[in-house]
Amino acid sequence: MLIIADENIPAVTEAFAAFGQIQTLQGRKMQATDIRQAGLLLIRSVTRVNRQLLDGSQVQFVGSTTIGTDHIDLSWLRSKDIAFANAPGCNAVSAAEYVIAAVLRCASDRRLELAHKTIGIIGCGNVGSRVQARFQAMGLQCHICDPPRAEREGNTGFVDMQTIATADIITIHVPLEKKGRHPTHRMIDKAFIDSLPSGTILINTSRGDIMDEKALKKRLLEHNDIHAILDVWQNEPDIDAGLAAKAAIATPHIAGYSMDGKLRATGLIYEAWCRLSHAAPTWDYRQKLPDPPQQQLNLHNIASPLQAIAATLPAAYDISHDDHNLRNLLSDPDKDTATGFDQLRKNYRIRRECAAYRIAGRNLSETAVSALSAFDFAIT
Repeated sequence: MLIIADENIPAVTEAFAAFGQIQTLQGRKMQATDIRQAGLLLIRSVTRVNRQLLDGSQVQFVGSTTIGTDHIDLSWLRSKDIAFANAPGCNAVSAAEYVIAAVLRCASDRRLELAHKTIGIIGCGNVGSRVQARFQAMGLQCHICDPPRAEREGNTGFVDMQTIATADIITIHVPLEKKGRHPTHRMIDKAFIDSLPSGTILINTSRGDIMDEKALKKRLLEHNDIHAILDVWQNEPDIDAGLAAKAAIATPHIAGYSMDGKLRATGLIYEAWCRLSHAAPTWDYRQKLPDPPQQQLNLHNIASPLQAIAATLPAAYDISHDDHNLRNLLSDPDKDTATGFDQLRKNYRIRRECAAYRIAGRNLSETAVSALSAFDFAIT
């Protein structure tokens, strides 16, 4: 059986070698003629899977190493009895660590005091719930806006978007939905952006089309009084360089790009195919995880949980590296932005999640230890 896979899915050849001949291609350039003879199609978010791509092909299974499904025509797949699996939650920890690392970096660069700040979380699923747990462990108050959950669970504990707009830090974790009861396309619109108080930190790691980028850019150009942290963009990979230049932190859609998250995603679609084909799984993604360069971090005489995370998370994940790389690309007139954007993702460095690190601690308060545990650090 021929298996067509995105060349940027880590360990995909090793994971699926037992099931057939594997051919890897650039995900953004996959064409119907490439896939015609394939039985399995393994992709990421850059490949649109629909009738135009698959009609007349032999594909019986599509695996997407993503949380979102906005790039997949699910109804058409169902109509053709083509099985589908994605990887919900695969990079939730990575994305949550990105958000908090970005906030810590932004606060440090702009000399902002984070103690007593309020967090507004839009969407509290796999990623949002992890963001909430980590910020709360740091001693910060969180407000949650999640209409689908509020409908299922009752309104207790949830707030509306007007309340979210008053938070000091706002972070977005919703799927891109253009239809249905709760569309999210351009949900962060001009009215919402214009309503934000001066000093607000606004973070988008979900999808670029969640945000009205023109309105955000206008606010930043005319007032420059809020701090935008952007990992996702409209028209990727041909992103708005002017907006990136005004952002407090700008990165090339890598919030979920920990090696843990990427290999976990490969493992999830591998296991889904094993179940579908009634094959016993023999490949374990965890055996492919490399050790980080520095596994042990030392931490002494810390009482504040916020200080404990501020002293350890940047050592595990220095977000300034990713911000620097994107700005270097966008500032070079001789480089093609779209090609460079994809190259930054393709050649992304090895980044491990906090669980890969040990904290050698002495004289740490109970709340500091609790915060470190909430980030999955091993404490010795």
